Amino acid sequence: MKDVIVYHGGTEVVKHPACKIGRPNLDFGQGFYVTDIREQAVSWATQMASRKSASPVLNRYILKREAVLKEARCKVFTAYDREWLEFIVASRQGQHVADNFDYIEGGVANDRVVDTVNLYMAGLMDIDTALRRLSEHQPNNQMCLLNQELTDKNLIFDGTERL
Repeated sequence: MKDVIVYHGGTEVVKHPACKIGRPNLDFGQGFYVTDIREQAVSWATQMASRKSASPVLNRYILKREAVLKEARCKVFTAYDREWLEFIVASRQGQHVADNFDYIEGGVANDRVVDTVNLYMAGLMDIDTALRRLSEHQPNNQMCLLNQELTDKNLIFDGTERL
């Protein structure tokens, strides 16, 4: 998998993504988020547009994923497992665990699993129950680019679609 088409859903055209302007304490830290699942990005764009009373926009990029995985400090989660859960919780608690990486890829703590994450974070669910519930879901996929130089070199704008 050399180059991958990825999407960023929102309300603005983003030809030159910036890694450090997003909200802090997200799943994989403060970076530029994309996904290789078009429907997921469309959903994000639609939700964002609804909150902002704006029009949804789908930005498309070519990600040189193989090059990123070779040259960057990367973390790739392949399942909703203990390591993923602990990383998400630490990130959401502001522990800056993403600071050790340039690129992080893995499941989204979205509507399907966020209740489990929140119950675990609040101490209302133990780790074994949380992991059992998470194992029932196939992760969606998100990629977070945390390093601007890496992003400028390996994420190429490929157009925008108004939804």
